[in-house]
Amino acid sequence: MKTKIFLDSGDPNETKQALDLFRFLDGQTTNPSLFAKNPEVQARLAKGEKYAKDEIYLAYRSVVEQISALLPNGTVSLEVYADKNTPCDEILRQAREMNSWIPNAHIKLPITSEALKAAQILTQEGVCLNITLIFSQEQAAAVYAATMGANKGQIYLSPFIGRLDDIGQNGMDLITNILRMNEMGDGHVEVLAASVRSFEHFLASLKYGADIITAPLKVLKQWKEREMVISDEGWQYDRGSMRAIKYEDLRLGKSWQEYNIQHNLTDIGIEKFVLDWNNLI
Repeated sequence: MKTKIFLDSGDPNETKQALDLFRFLDGQTTNPSLFAKNPEVQARLAKGEKYAKDEIYLAYRSVVEQISALLPNGTVSLEVYADKNTPCDEILRQAREMNSWIPNAHIKLPITSEALKAAQILTQEGVCLNITLIFSQEQAAAVYAATMGANKGQIYLSPFIGRLDDIGQNGMDLITNILRMNEMGDGHVEVLAASVRSFEHFLASLKYGADIITAPLKVLKQWKEREMVISDEGWQYDRGSMRAIKYEDLRLGKSWQEYNIQHNLTDIGIEKFVLDWNNLI
């Protein structure tokens, strides 16, 4: 199986459960919303105790260090705090600091213009990145362009399947469209299927050849219950009434500034992550 399997969680206890289930895990993805759901964080909030700004980073660092120790041969994605207006210099500062926390980090950056400026610099520094909140093929092309020169395994991009489904578009189409487009490139960007909401999302991502799938523990448990099946040739993903996302004939390798990276769902996703983070402070 060429697809790597990641757990989507901010809880080290779930990492342990996944390892007990499979005896392997290729990595784990975290974000501010998942960190906010961590049982220890929730217990603190239940007592009416929030975090000071300096404390929140220490708490996040502790969580990712625990996860990293459990996955010495895997990778852990951890996300900078950035809204639509966060400048490149601040993104660089956070990314470099977070990259020093653990030896197997992929630093998550939301797809904004300032974050892509930072991505160009960090790529040249050898920092591993996961560009997140991807909702369009043009955004994926911009990530490819901004990270030219990266090594295999250094750059992930995370299209969000479930959030496209939420607005009536077939999120799986975005995965297949980006995979098809990337076949024209040099292979330095890996597609990480994210916002996996169901076992069908998981199975389709396997069938269509996503480089990586990150899924919540409940979906991974379903896969285990089905004896880690990989879909047979006759299985088809049922998109129901969702609208197809058409493939765009884009040329890779232009300057990243030539692609349109704006998407309403990206803006909404950034606002949600910022809100979840700020609610802890």
